[in-house]
Amino acid sequence: MRKIVAIRRVLFDALGHFNDDDGWSMASHLAITALMALFPFLIFATTLASFLGAQAFAETAVHIVFDTWPEQIAAPIAREVVNVLTVQRSDLLTFGVVLAAFFASNGIEALRTSLNRAYRVIETRSFIYRRLQSLAFVVIATVGFLVISVLLLFAPILARLAQANFEWVRPYMGTITLWRFIIASTVIVLGLIAVHFWLPAGKRRFTAIVPGIIFTLIGWLVGSTIFAAYLDRFSSYVTTYAGLASIMIAVVFLYIVSAIFILGGELNAAISRYLEARARVGA
Repeated sequence: MRKIVAIRRVLFDALGHFNDDDGWSMASHLAITALMALFPFLIFATTLASFLGAQAFAETAVHIVFDTWPEQIAAPIAREVVNVLTVQRSDLLTFGVVLAAFFASNGIEALRTSLNRAYRVIETRSFIYRRLQSLAFVVIATVGFLVISVLLLFAPILARLAQANFEWVRPYMGTITLWRFIIASTVIVLGLIAVHFWLPAGKRRFTAIVPGIIFTLIGWLVGSTIFAAYLDRFSSYVTTYAGLASIMIAVVFLYIVSAIFILGGELNAAISRYLEARARVGA
């Protein structure tokens, strides 16, 4: 009974603060900003990869970003992204690519603002520090994607060597699609840990951010599955928005994911508040 009361208090606290602190509006802001930051980030990352000689980066990056999205949502956008990224660029250090990195960092800033509200903290770090940190996130993500693209390039060779020398691994090798999904999921988990741990003001222990991360992952899976089923059976987006259907579907999907992400932060904050209150009563 005591656990039920505790769970109810935590959930009411998280949902109440999400609603009172404009969580629905923040989810809209985060969704639109994420969509606006996606293309600039991929353009910047692809240009940097091409500069370093990784010509096959574009396709790998698209898979990493979109493999965890429902196919109905990801496929149309992924095709357009590939069309954009396969345009040859040699302007890595020009104003356009620097501007792309800046716009990509705006997505990181939207995450920071959402988490600061969710964790109920006031930002005290300087604008320059925050912007440099956001740009560092963009560069680190780019380098991470580049490393993954190189690993995937050698993955078939390593897989054949493993199967030739170790028979017991053959049933576990799966397909390249499975491995791409696993890699994309790992990137999401590491990204969630990084943004919850470093972006918001203040300091948190790793154990304090785990519940929200788990909630976000489960919510992402459930929400995307339900939305994909809705698109398959009941959606009128294509007839309503015609050529804009793909972008409208992406916006709604990102809105759902953004609300789940913010609720994950709210859940972490609510659990911490509950534990602090219990500690005060116990003291």
